[in-house]
Amino acid sequence: MSNNFTNPYFLEIFDRFTQALQHAGLRPLLVNLAHEDDAERSLDMLRQYNVDGVIVASSTLPPDFTAAFRTAGLPVVHAFGWSRSAPGTHLVSIDNVEAGRVAARTLRARGYDHPAFLGGPKEASTTQDRLSRFREIWQDRDLIVHFAEAYSFNAGRLAMQQLLGIGRPMDAVFCGDDVIAIGALSAAQDAGLSVPDDLSLLGLNDMEMAGWQNISLATIRQPIAEIVAASVDLMQNSIAGADTPPETRLLPCALIERGTLRRLP
Repeated sequence: MSNNFTNPYFLEIFDRFTQALQHAGLRPLLVNLAHEDDAERSLDMLRQYNVDGVIVASSTLPPDFTAAFRTAGLPVVHAFGWSRSAPGTHLVSIDNVEAGRVAARTLRARGYDHPAFLGGPKEASTTQDRLSRFREIWQDRDLIVHFAEAYSFNAGRLAMQQLLGIGRPMDAVFCGDDVIAIGALSAAQDAGLSVPDDLSLLGLNDMEMAGWQNISLATIRQPIAEIVAASVDLMQNSIAGADTPPETRLLPCALIERGTLRRLP
């Protein structure tokens, strides 16, 4: 299940999940949760297909969905996200606070003085976690903080246009998602800025598109294959009846250097 069908990154994730689940002898069912806010209605839909468990690939997981699935006896694994209000759920993700630290240290090491943070939707816990450590490390600077309305190219492009319209000095932007960063890159180029000479951009995810030659986006990598494998492992154990408490597996992230970031001096 996911609510991120507009983000090309999740198409990569869905491909890996379907392959991994099929390899494990499980039959995957893909469900779109976009604009879905009724947990019971979603549960009724899943019951029609007699599902054995639910893997939610999303940045957020509303607690009422978790409670509804648990009451129905369906094991839940939350992948690629974080939910402080749903502690009874298996979680597999990167440490998003650590990702913010890696981003901040990367920009500071390259001598940037006027940083900005361009996150995904403000209410997403992953956005707030990535911002928290990034802001902490830049507490000696006047950090610019802005949020895109969605994880999409158009939302990133619009948000970057709004940032540029503020008129404040800005030499580097950490975008909390690659597709937002690619939209921001488009807006910066349309504004006549040279990337990375006038403005540097750093994304997060390392989606396939980020490595395309005409984009060459520097980013912080989420290990997709490892997150998918761990999620499927937890689901298999749960379906098999393993009586284990909810487990959190936080995997390491890593900087991927490309053309939108200037090199170390």
